[in-house]
Amino acid sequence: MAIPSFFVSFTKILVGFCLLCMVHKDFVVAGFEEVRVEHDTNEPLTNGSITTAGTGEDGRSELCGTDLSFLGPPYGNMSTAKMVCSPIWNTFVLRYNQREDNVMTIILSAVYTTGWVGIGFSRNGMMLGSSAMVGWFNRKGHARIKQYYLQGAHASQVIPDKGELPLNGIPPVVSLHGAMIYLAFQAKFEHRLGRQPILLAFGTRYPTGFHHLTKHDDKTAVWFDFSQASVLNIDTSQRKNHGILGLMAWGLILPAGAIVPRYLKHKDPLWYYLHAVIQFLGFILGLASVLLGIQLYQSMNADIPAHRGIGIFVLVLSILQVMAFFLRPNKDSKYRRYWNRYHLWFGRMALFFGSLNIVLGIQYAGAGDDWKIGYGFLLAITLLVVIVLETFSCMRRRRDKSNLPSNFQMNTI
Repeated sequence: MAIPSFFVSFTKILVGFCLLCMVHKDFVVAGFEEVRVEHDTNEPLTNGSITTAGTGEDGRSELCGTDLSFLGPPYGNMSTAKMVCSPIWNTFVLRYNQREDNVMTIILSAVYTTGWVGIGFSRNGMMLGSSAMVGWFNRKGHARIKQYYLQGAHASQVIPDKGELPLNGIPPVVSLHGAMIYLAFQAKFEHRLGRQPILLAFGTRYPTGFHHLTKHDDKTAVWFDFSQASVLNIDTSQRKNHGILGLMAWGLILPAGAIVPRYLKHKDPLWYYLHAVIQFLGFILGLASVLLGIQLYQSMNADIPAHRGIGIFVLVLSILQVMAFFLRPNKDSKYRRYWNRYHLWFGRMALFFGSLNIVLGIQYAGAGDDWKIGYGFLLAITLLVVIVLETFSCMRRRRDKSNLPSNFQMNTI
């Protein structure tokens, strides 16, 4: 079947545009906006979710000038002049002192009513694999502070009394002072901290059972530069857009395009044009998802080898499928059957590994139940459509078979 020239031209333009986007360095932005906390400014600190009213000289004195003697030694013995103090997010204020031997004293404070408050240290700005110090007062008014290892997104995967923070022998402290809760602890790091991804979160419900944390009411991730007391807001929309594009491409559009040739072959040549257009659209969205993933890897140091490796493999399979469109032999060619097998199985592999990578991405990002339910819904809809179409296809084949004329039988002499 001949392919209209306008259609070939259109697809070539699309592919050329996508390849141009792959090498264009300005296709996406870094996703960080730095806000330095200068001690001589009267400007309020505002940066996306980081909002602290009254952080001028008077506001800063009110936030950072509190006498910490109520914390007891060694935290209460430290002069406020020796500690760097920085509003970091909402009502959260971070105080710290970094000694020459790389021992760091950290004091986090925030407005507190009920529940828990926590600060986590991450390698790449994501929750999975990070360690956090969490403090609270239980219903009886007893103080609790523990280190947690964030193994996963569910409460059962946030493990108490585990973690990789190198706490020294000085016991951590949690205390209430006025309307604020204070978490204080010391850690001896292998080297002086510079720019470090910090996780901040709070929940208004008390931890349950054996100190298992309840779900947070709000959270954020920022890059904090301990050498300059500067806050860099992490643009989480990049990560969300990366997930949305991947989910739309490999969870909806490309599976739909693969369904077309199986169940609409009797609508020739409509099925071919639908299949080509839908798959090219899915390829463009998948390519955009990969580009955002590369940008996240470069800007956030989000090194997730399995997810990244599968993503590159799927991209290569997708490019091979696009190339196959231009190398499609004629129906009467002796190579056509080999091309059909190649196109079919490479497409199936791309869909399988694309779906697997969606699951891995949701898991590694700690995206939560909303993403899992959303992708599960797409899978359920796709499976339901396949079952319905397969049923209709079987019924049509039986009907066509029953309408065939019976073979003419010659009476033998």
